[in-house]
Amino acid sequence: MKRFYLLSAICLTSISLSAQESTGEERTLSADSIITSDARLDSIYQSLPEVMITGERPVVKASQGKLVYDLPRLIRDLPVDNAYDAVKELPGVTEMNGALQLAGQGVTVVLNGKVTTLSVEQLYSLLRSIPASRIEKAEVMYNAPARYQVRGALINIQLKQTADGPSFWQGELYGKYNQKYYENFEERASLLYNGNKFSADFLYSHKHGRTYNTTDKEAMHTLADGSVYPMTTDEVRRGRSHTHSFRVGADYNIAEEHQLSFVYNGNYQTYHNRMHINGSQQSTTLSNSTDWLHNGRLDYRTPFGLKAGVELTYYRSPSDQLLNSRLLESDELDFFTQDCQRINRWKMFLAQEHSLGKGWGLNYGIVYTTSTDNSYQYYYDPETGEQLGDENTTSLAAGDNSADNLSNMKSRKREETLNIYAGFNKSFGDKLSLDASLAIERYKTPVWNQWDLYPAINLNYMPAPGHILQLALSSDKDYPDYWAVQDAVSYIGGGYSEIHGNPLLKPAQSYEFKMNYVLKGKYIFSTWFSHTKDYSTQTLYQSSQRLVEIYKYMNFDYQQQAGIQASVPFKIKNWLNSRLTLIGIWHHEKDNDFWDIPFNRKQCYGIAQMNNTFTLSTKPDLKLTLTGFVHSKAIQGIYDLPVSGNVNAALRYGFAKGKAILNLYCNDIFETGQISPRIRFRTQNVTNHYSCFRELGVSFTYKFGGYKEKQREGVDTSRFK
Repeated sequence: MKRFYLLSAICLTSISLSAQESTGEERTLSADSIITSDARLDSIYQSLPEVMITGERPVVKASQGKLVYDLPRLIRDLPVDNAYDAVKELPGVTEMNGALQLAGQGVTVVLNGKVTTLSVEQLYSLLRSIPASRIEKAEVMYNAPARYQVRGALINIQLKQTADGPSFWQGELYGKYNQKYYENFEERASLLYNGNKFSADFLYSHKHGRTYNTTDKEAMHTLADGSVYPMTTDEVRRGRSHTHSFRVGADYNIAEEHQLSFVYNGNYQTYHNRMHINGSQQSTTLSNSTDWLHNGRLDYRTPFGLKAGVELTYYRSPSDQLLNSRLLESDELDFFTQDCQRINRWKMFLAQEHSLGKGWGLNYGIVYTTSTDNSYQYYYDPETGEQLGDENTTSLAAGDNSADNLSNMKSRKREETLNIYAGFNKSFGDKLSLDASLAIERYKTPVWNQWDLYPAINLNYMPAPGHILQLALSSDKDYPDYWAVQDAVSYIGGGYSEIHGNPLLKPAQSYEFKMNYVLKGKYIFSTWFSHTKDYSTQTLYQSSQRLVEIYKYMNFDYQQQAGIQASVPFKIKNWLNSRLTLIGIWHHEKDNDFWDIPFNRKQCYGIAQMNNTFTLSTKPDLKLTLTGFVHSKAIQGIYDLPVSGNVNAALRYGFAKGKAILNLYCNDIFETGQISPRIRFRTQNVTNHYSCFRELGVSFTYKFGGYKEKQREGVDTSRFK
């Protein structure tokens, strides 16, 4: 607890990490783990709102349901050298667990008004490759209109357009080394060609290194007959990985506002992991996986407001696992498994916008997406190579499991989404504007076939210069991961822990009302209420029938949140730039059919963050940033999430007339950022203690030829395995 008191003190006096770096983790069975590389904590903390981060003097104005920021001016005195760090300085934007959020919610980033289809990792990597000097402005929408083909929070980064002139080449070289128990590296090269009407850009990056994680489990497992089994295990996992990313894009300007664009995005990753468990369970697991991603996209834009595009994505992820495990000197698992997910996805859209005069605008369009998921999982005897189980055997996700009843799976599923939308916007003078839209969407799978309506309304009012009142009503749908709906079982934690698929998992539907007030162009106050029907997250359940714990995505009845937040920036001359953010949340989750232990839980919690940037010297260019962060106790499902916090520091040195930048950083100085969630609910009794290590690193960037890297659009792999 002394560490957390220290964190609280630092939070009120210290330091922001705008140069914070993220490291790649080893491959796990679940795609979305954001707390630890352990798949068992796939969704913990995903729904917890984060703090708002605002600058001292943001230049902002309201325009048709969005807040438009002069981002270059906002970051002028900050140690920001790329688009990713620049986005983090926008009011309402924060980074935690390697993810950007806008006012506590996931946010979609687009460039020049185009819908990006980047995965989170690809998006952040490419944003870091764009120099901050290329940004012209940023448009922030807490509730994106339907014409953006995105629901929920949206940030549109407008890049400066290069005027016609002679051809030239520009580029950037980047390298990074960091130590978090084991070492990790990254090398990146970017190149841009810009001609009179034709431009092209190229990007290659390579990330590689090793990982080390430990998990100490303490559990009391109660079965239906009343017998209780203490479970105490020590897990050690080591891994190594390589990730190659490559992109080629081209734009051809036929005439003014008349453009044809193409982009190809590729990714190749390999993972190799070894895990040992001692204690109540003795286990050794070896696993390997390989990911291939290919994505091509073609966009066409006309001078009269018509936009059209088509996109193709191919993803393949084969993996294997060799497991030998003995539980309490009785039950034994010994098998070799092979699985693969293959996704083919097409997206096509057609959109039209009209300016009708007198402040009126009209927009409408259609978006069609279809995907085919071909997946399999087979079990084999590791000695003879003979296939175990039966393809026609009912999956373990629907019944009991034993070492002699391994179940294979092979499936082919098609998913279709048809979205038709229409909207209008109206400016009533310089003070009041309205933007409203309605989308009708059909979602069809082998299990679901339903139509839904998605309204979005934004009202902006400026009673005086620098004062902005924004009201927003939004709706959204969150689709489950492809692998989460497979009728399959995967083994983790040496076999005591299982991940079960849920073929009946529904998309979650959410509705939110939000009010924002900007005072004097820099102080931001917000309040909101949201209701999410069929909210889903991966939860843990200790089976009452057998000695296993099951991780499974399940739909809750609903989740509700109400919150308030305040963000106050301040500045001391030219040597200190600070931001204090406070947030309070009321959180409510209910599920009447959660296994045999229904729950109805509520929790209030708070977040505080203090960010400071110190200018140590202008000649040479030397800046220091520090961050203090504290998060009080929270809940998710039947999990209890303890207090967490961290302190980060970074030193930035710019030289060679701004072409070279050297960053030294240390993240989670006191090793308190990793939580150890626990469950104490009725018969459920589990605590997982996860390892936490501070991270030391250095990065170097060199820009040549007046580098003006272009952001390309990529592929969304958030729902892949």
